[in-house]
Amino acid sequence: MKKLFTSESVTEGHPDKLCDYISDSVLDACLKEDKYSRVACETVAGKGEIFITGEITGSVNIDIEKIARNAIKEIGYDNENLDMDYRTCKIHLNISKQSPDIALGVDKSLEDKTGENLESVGAGDQGIMFGFACDETDAYMPLPIYLASKLSRKLTEVRKNNILNYLRPDGKTQVTIEYEDNKPVRVNTIVISTQHNEDVNLETLRKDIKEKVIKEVVPEELLDENTKYYINPTGRFVIGGPLGDSGLTGRKIIVDTYGGYSRHGGGAFSGKDPTKVDRSAAYMARFIAKNIVANKLAKKCEIQFSYAIGVAKPVSIYVDTFGTGTIPEEEIVDLIYKKFELTPTGIINYLNLRSPIYTKTTNYGHFGKDDLSWEKVIEL
Repeated sequence: MKKLFTSESVTEGHPDKLCDYISDSVLDACLKEDKYSRVACETVAGKGEIFITGEITGSVNIDIEKIARNAIKEIGYDNENLDMDYRTCKIHLNISKQSPDIALGVDKSLEDKTGENLESVGAGDQGIMFGFACDETDAYMPLPIYLASKLSRKLTEVRKNNILNYLRPDGKTQVTIEYEDNKPVRVNTIVISTQHNEDVNLETLRKDIKEKVIKEVVPEELLDENTKYYINPTGRFVIGGPLGDSGLTGRKIIVDTYGGYSRHGGGAFSGKDPTKVDRSAAYMARFIAKNIVANKLAKKCEIQFSYAIGVAKPVSIYVDTFGTGTIPEEEIVDLIYKKFELTPTGIINYLNLRSPIYTKTTNYGHFGKDDLSWEKVIEL
């Protein structure tokens, strides 16, 4: 049986990713000063203006405007006529402390209040989180999102290293993989749209992207004479970033995770401290799913956790190995309960999530990067 599956990614200059990066930069700055900071930072970008709102609670004294301008500069936005200028854009701040009603449940879990003496904060919100892994790549990620993310990273690399000095920060990639009997066999289609300076010739751009981006990233054996390429298919992409389209924190949740290959609980990551299980529990679910596959208990594994606000322990755990498991799924669930502490505090301590690591996660996916704690492989 043959089928096609497609995933997309975006560069760090995409307006939504710009917002994610500002939010995570604020979070990291808070954690550097107070590792117990409570942060929920949201950013909006559009037409030369940045609006930063949310809640910050902790012993911190940070210059949020300076942090935002440095983040915009780092991405490469320095031209208000094409996208945004970090020096001249307007920045509006609307920051308050965490709601005392939410803090009631986070400061002390329901289990502690009812006498279980469980040393954990409560979950910062209710919700469902999914983690996933498969053996399609060495990173235990699905091939479509794996390649799309690598193409986006390469676009930024050739821009920042002046290999293609006519590129601007905004860009998107998309990869369609052909599967045969549920195994990836070839690349069917690659789509790349990248912002550029006005004076570059379109045919030069298309040739350069194919040679210096696609062929540098995609294994030759996956490409053939029938692979289709759509490089800047509209013919022009000069106006970009927040000038071309508005941006918002948390709007690229599928890009951030598994490219649609696995289910998603709906919660975004960026700008949230680890007491928010939207982020921390999703990282833990990925860690466990990856290790189930790495330990050859399954070739493909999806895990779901659910939490209630103020309650430390997960309400439920679900495992699906899609018929690839070497042991029953019930045994895997039992293993998870026995092996891992899944309260917010347990997850935070196990994965060392109070460290200022979050700007490393913002771009090119939160999963599949070897230097992150939830990507390490252990023996189960």
